[in-house]
Formats: sequence, structure tokens, C-alpha cells
Amino acid sequence: MIRVFFWEYLTLTNLAGNVDNISQRRGRYILIKSTTYHYYWVPVLSATLLFLIIFVAGLGYIAITPSDILEILFSLTGQNLPDTIDPSFPFVILEVRLPRILTAVLVGGGLAVAGCVFQSLLQNPLADPYTLGISSGAAFGASIALFLNMIGILLPTPFLIPLCAFVGGLATLYAVFALSAPSSRLSSNSLILSGIIISAILSAGISFIKFMADEQVNAIIFWIMGSFIGKSWSDVLLLNLLVIPSALFIYAHFRELDIMTFGERTSDSLGIDSRAVRKRLLITSSLATAGCVSVSGIIGFVGLIVPHLVRMIVGPGNKLLIPCSFLLGSILMLGADTVTRVVLPTELPIGVLTALIGGPVFCYIFMKTQQKRYQV
Repeated sequence: MIRVFFWEYLTLTNLAGNVDNISQRRGRYILIKSTTYHYYWVPVLSATLLFLIIFVAGLGYIAITPSDILEILFSLTGQNLPDTIDPSFPFVILEVRLPRILTAVLVGGGLAVAGCVFQSLLQNPLADPYTLGISSGAAFGASIALFLNMIGILLPTPFLIPLCAFVGGLATLYAVFALSAPSSRLSSNSLILSGIIISAILSAGISFIKFMADEQVNAIIFWIMGSFIGKSWSDVLLLNLLVIPSALFIYAHFRELDIMTFGERTSDSLGIDSRAVRKRLLITSSLATAGCVSVSGIIGFVGLIVPHLVRMIVGPGNKLLIPCSFLLGSILMLGADTVTRVVLPTELPIGVLTALIGGPVFCYIFMKTQQKRYQV
């Protein structure tokens, strides 16, 4: 397929209308390529994700064929199950595997979309959903809940740890904004530095809680490393309430994200309130991140690597970047969870596996990017 390159100076009016396909090089705004043919990636990734959900649901100690899985899903509409299906299969699919699968899908998609926002708004290719310290805040809240359970102050409830983790993540976001408040424009540098400072303080708090937990510290460490073990429909509901609306809200601002990539001066000249839009999108992305971390623990590299992979495929335009990142993040997270659940002899924390895979992959992407940069 021939890629057509348009080299054309754009006025500000044309810039607003063609912001999906523009790039800034040496002070000029240019339309670099048409990405119409890239739209097929959305249905391709959607079909791949749907196929993986059906296929992965049948993997495990009890093998279930895809046709039986479809029969079980259709039975939710009121159809009777065939007699050939084992009576235990519906429970295995609907109460054990499917909640875990959907949780992995939503967490992967939510972290990937949040990564797109942080990299665009902070104008930092190394930014990820945890840049502002949301993960440290959520881990601190969960550590407090686990420690209080250990000493018998709080009764263990299914929502206690996710609730404390979510509140910790939101409190961290508030602290970061409060610390960077003197910077009226909420500049990238002030936000990143504020996130580093708050994360360092919270990391010290987590270390202190680990020390106080003594022999029961394994529960805190295991939660922090991330896992989808024992996830239920309540976790899926929580993620649906946070991740899906956040992703839709972010997608509704794809034009603003594209324009703000060129800096505040350009976006302000086009009538965009950069500070208000940046604050809204950062809060929305942080809400989705806090929800993901509160359910799954800290899972790194997904929000960092996936946006870079998608940009290599569909380009930098957020109209395609956001939905494709959500789908690819879901696919990669589901694949990693399947490896830990089915392939490995002992179930490894999902955060450890994503770090082991994501580190070398990101090194490769970084090296390729550097080579292209110095070849131009």
C-alpha cells in the first residue's frame, strides 16, 4: 500500500481541522501522512481480543472447548444447556475464569489509555500511569489496610483493600496537585517532580509498614507485585464504573490532546484552555489508574510500552491511538495473565512477568527510536 505524504504549510484554521495527521518539524506545521487506511486496526484488534477471551476461558486444569463456552454464554439469555456439557462447567466459566479474564482486559486497557494521556500531556516518552505517584499512593493505602487487618483493628471485607488503595491513589493525586499549585500552568516539570517527591515519601511509609508487619509481610509484598487471583464480578463492576467512562471521556478529547502535543502556546492560540484541559484529563486518567491498581496491584510497563507500540503501527494521532492502545493493552495483559495461570508451573505475580517482558521490549523500542532519530 502506497503511503502518500503531503508537505504543506498549514494555517491555524487548517491545523485545527487536520490535527490528526500533523507534525511539527523545524518550526513548521506539516501534514505528514494520511492514516485513513489505519482504521482497520480497530476491528482487527477487537476481533483478536474477543477470540482470545473465548479461547483463554477454556484453558486451565479443566479444559473446556470454545463451543461449550459459547453454549454457556448463550445460556445466560435463557437457553437450556445441552446435556453433553458437564454441570460444573458453567460455574468454572462464569464464576472463576470469566471475572478474572475481564478484570485483566479492563486493567490492561485502562493502564494503556492512561499511558497515552500522560505521555501526551507531560510531553515525556518515559511517562506512564504511575508518573504522578498514583501507584505508590494506592500501595500505601492497601498496605495500611493489610496491616490493620493483621493486628485485628479492621475486619477483613472484600472491598476493604481496594477501597483503601483507591482512596490512597486519589489522596496522592491531590497532594501532587497541591505541591505543584504555585505553577499556575501545571507544567510538566512541576508535576513530574511533585510526583517523584510524593512517591519517595510514600515508599518510605510502605517500607515502614513492611517492617512493622514482620513475619506477615508476605501479604503486602504479594499485593504490591500485582495479581488477578480470586477476582470476582464486584471487581469487574468497579473497573467498569471507572475505566470505561474514563476511556470514553479521554477519547472525546482526542483533538485537544493532539493540539496540546505541540505546546501550550499553540493550543492557547487555538482557543484551548490548556490548564483546564490538562487538569481534567490528568484527573480522569488518574482515576482510571487508581481503580486499576486498587483491584490488581502494581503492574508496570503496560502503560509505558503499549502507547509506543501503537504509535509505531498507526501513528501519533490520538483518534486511533487511544482505542488501539486500549485494545492492545487488553490483549497483552490477558496474554500475560494466561501465561502465569496456564503455562508456568507456579503462578508468578503478573507485575513481575510484565516487568521481565516489558523491560527488554522497551529497550528495543528505545534503541530503534534513537537510531531513526540520528539517521534523519
